[in-house]
Amino acid sequence: MKLVFATHNAGKLKEMRDMLAELKIDVLSADEVGVTEDIVEDGATFEENALKKARYVAVKSGEWAVADDSGICIDALDGAPGVNTARWAGPNAGDEGLIRHTLEMVRDVPEGKRGAHMVSCVAIVAPDGRSWMFEGHVNGSLVFSPRGTPRPKLPYDLLFIPEGHERTFAEMSDAEKNSMSHRGRAFEQMKTFLREQLNFGKS
Repeated sequence: MKLVFATHNAGKLKEMRDMLAELKIDVLSADEVGVTEDIVEDGATFEENALKKARYVAVKSGEWAVADDSGICIDALDGAPGVNTARWAGPNAGDEGLIRHTLEMVRDVPEGKRGAHMVSCVAIVAPDGRSWMFEGHVNGSLVFSPRGTPRPKLPYDLLFIPEGHERTFAEMSDAEKNSMSHRGRAFEQMKTFLREQLNFGKS
């Protein structure tokens, strides 16, 4: 069975393939099915953006499609950047620019006040247009400088320590991060749904 992930983000694609490895599903990127255009993420919520992307790729590819929209919400900034997480440092900032901008925005926020949470909303859309939504979140805090090994296009892994831990996501192995991350939690719900409700991945 094929499942097209509506992303051009190599880091997200690897995470999804790792988390769905036990199922008999061929996880493809949007690029691999010929959907190369960027989809404008202009929704007011993570849910709207995820559903828009998944619907677009399902229509264009004729396959089952999945998309996630995720981001970080910083307490001291009244929940910003939220849905603007990937764009709030400017259109061409890149990972390093996002890291610099985020740290600058919380430069004067002291230890103990640097709370944040990360959110992931995952949408699945069937070729016939039916859709389902799953959500995961994890509370934590921001460090004062980047820590760990960068993952492609996942800059906040270097800045975010999940609650109850002392290491950033970037200081954890892929398996450890996926077991507790916002995206991991949303994907786990999706995996259960695919296996138990739709018989995806069963012989």
